[in-house]
Amino acid sequence: MALAQEDLQQIQQLIEQSLAAHPEFANANVRYELDIRERIVRVEEELKHQRELMMQGFENSNKRFEEMNKRFDEMRADMNKRFEQVDKRFEQVDKRFEQVDKRFEQIDKHLTIITTRLDRFMFWSLGLTISAVIAIIKLT
Repeated sequence: MALAQEDLQQIQQLIEQSLAAHPEFANANVRYELDIRERIVRVEEELKHQRELMMQGFENSNKRFEEMNKRFDEMRADMNKRFEQVDKRFEQVDKRFEQVDKRFEQIDKHLTIITTRLDRFMFWSLGLTISAVIAIIKLT
């Protein structure tokens, strides 16, 4: 059973009358859409604000990393200076050890000279003592 064109027109008139009697229902969809649009706009603005905050946070963290890199570079330069100073001190200590080695060599030379003199003295004194003993024995 199909509806006639007149029936459809009559149903359409009834719908229009009921909407006219209650205008809040007709405008409800429009209001709802406006509310949704306002909410969407607020959400988009908040997202934009959040994005800006995140970008600021990233920039601040980049600045902090750059400052930390500067500090590390300064510390590295300071450590290099300290190591250079330590190297200079070691070089000075090495020079002192070389000087001490030279002194020991000189002392060793002097000791060998003294021992050779003592050896000669001992041989001469032993020889003189033995010849004196032989001379005393022959005279007696």
